[in-house]
Amino acid sequence: MKIVRCDIDGPLIIEPQVFGDERGFFMESWNAAKFAEAGLDIAFVQDNHSRSQKGVLRGMHFQNPGPQGKLVRVVSGAVYDVAVDLRRSSPTFGKWMGVELSAQNKRMFWVPQGFAHGFLTLEDGTDFLYKCDAPYAPQNEHSLAWDDPAVGIEWPLDSIDVQLSAKDRAGKALGEVEAFA
Repeated sequence: MKIVRCDIDGPLIIEPQVFGDERGFFMESWNAAKFAEAGLDIAFVQDNHSRSQKGVLRGMHFQNPGPQGKLVRVVSGAVYDVAVDLRRSSPTFGKWMGVELSAQNKRMFWVPQGFAHGFLTLEDGTDFLYKCDAPYAPQNEHSLAWDDPAVGIEWPLDSIDVQLSAKDRAGKALGEVEAFA
């Protein structure tokens, strides 16, 4: 696999080795030993799967206390996936980075603890999978406003009618969230 470092310290784009022929393809989406060899010695405790139609924006979620690191990927469809640095001690606090993940490109994205995470579905019937290194704790969940001008996420909104949950519509501005030390 190829590990692509990002401009923000922490998140990583992972390009797995894919073996394909006329029958289809094979790839390892998780191998503890190989990921540890690449510096990602992670113990996952929970797997999640969501399906969304085009235009669904889920995020920008994080837990504090009890942060979660997430290894995310798409098995059907496509998303624009975003991580925002919420570590106050980081030189990139409040900065974001985004990457397109799709069934086609088979990329994975590591979003470490200390980041808000969210995605916009770019195709109908998008299946999004993610492994978490800490359990979901709804009492500790928070949402950063997906459209906070202080963060300035550049979502690919061309011809997309964004659909948000009530929780995501109520996201807080960067200066109001329960950020990390």
